[in-house]
Amino acid sequence: MKTEQLYEIYKNHPVVTTDSRNCPAGSIFFALKGQTFNGNAFAAKALEQGCAYAVIDEKEFAVVNDERYILVENVLETMQNLASWHRAQCAIPVLQITGTNGKTTTKELVAAVLQKKFRVLYTKGNLNNHIGVPLTLLQLTSEHEIAVVETGANHPGEIDLLSRIVQADWGLITNVGRAHLEGFGTFDGVVRTKGELYDYLREKGGRIFLHADNEHLVNISSGLESVCYGLPSDGVHHFVEGRMVRCTPFLEAEWRVNGGTWHTTKTQLIGTYNLSNVLAAVAVGAHFGVVEQQIDEALAGYAPGNNRSQFIKTEDNQLVVDAYNANPTSMMAALENFEKMEAAHKMVILGEMRELGNDSAAEHQKIVELLTTMRLEQVWLVGSSFVGLDHEFRCFNNVDEVKEAVETEKPHDATILIKGSNGTRLYTLPPLL
Repeated sequence: MKTEQLYEIYKNHPVVTTDSRNCPAGSIFFALKGQTFNGNAFAAKALEQGCAYAVIDEKEFAVVNDERYILVENVLETMQNLASWHRAQCAIPVLQITGTNGKTTTKELVAAVLQKKFRVLYTKGNLNNHIGVPLTLLQLTSEHEIAVVETGANHPGEIDLLSRIVQADWGLITNVGRAHLEGFGTFDGVVRTKGELYDYLREKGGRIFLHADNEHLVNISSGLESVCYGLPSDGVHHFVEGRMVRCTPFLEAEWRVNGGTWHTTKTQLIGTYNLSNVLAAVAVGAHFGVVEQQIDEALAGYAPGNNRSQFIKTEDNQLVVDAYNANPTSMMAALENFEKMEAAHKMVILGEMRELGNDSAAEHQKIVELLTTMRLEQVWLVGSSFVGLDHEFRCFNNVDEVKEAVETEKPHDATILIKGSNGTRLYTLPPLL
């Protein structure tokens, strides 16, 4: 079946699912495959559960003469093509966001600001990959006035693929850092891959919101019309400029648009590194005509979740929980920010950083060396990447060993930074601390 034909079916059944346990009545089931599952085997169940159609790519799972089965060559590519086709029919501005760190927080802040004026479709949670992006776009309806789509990558070419699905009018790269080096090979590989968004926008004639303080982004932005944001700079005009007021522990920042009145915003974000994310949201909102007072309200009202820079007070301790992900750039930033926080009894529980390939040992050693310069009462390191390095800090093989230690030597009256790659599962610790 061609994309145009499938689109006619989709217009009458505009809800899609990839989960046979979640089959809204009249929806279309896409039988995706993974390393440990084959969605084709669940097509019949999806139809029984209420789906109107099942898109499959293995003929043996279809029932003869049952027109509810739609046979295609590749289910994933079909879903991506359908999403791209649908997006092309929607004549609204679309902003695509990517970057090594901060892309989800920036997306959430941008969406919060834009919602003050528009009906916004934006990526939910972290559905930013080759499956999540098309699922997001297929939620576009005639009621939406603008879309904000987050895209992630861990290997070259992925942002190019997603950009061609999203067909953005605007792009925003938060930053570039040392992450997923196993897939990218080098830091230059990271820059080139994130820059695939800029390459697509050059080809299309799109525009960008540019973090003007990031030399790597400035260097690859030539030829693109840009709306700049960043720190105040003598002789340089930014559409939005801002600076930190304080961070104790929440970030308070002041900003202004186009040289106008300064605004001071008290956010619920932990970390000075969130300043650029805040300024990005101001730039997007101001460009699209959101009133400055409403921008301030949106930024102040946004509370992070999902283990991203959360500040949690328990009966025994204060926790800075940033355990969704970790790479050398974000780990360094988190530690440097934590060092500046005013607290009497500081402790860190750090999980290893994954997907660093041959650079793993060197990057973990840099973290250890930074830790030796900090005033910390306790340091707990979790994961095999920290074991065997040159340090005297306490090591645990996994989070379960940490939990056992907490049972017998639970910290009290401490301020604890918890950060690590998602696979270390440090996000399970806060209820115990």
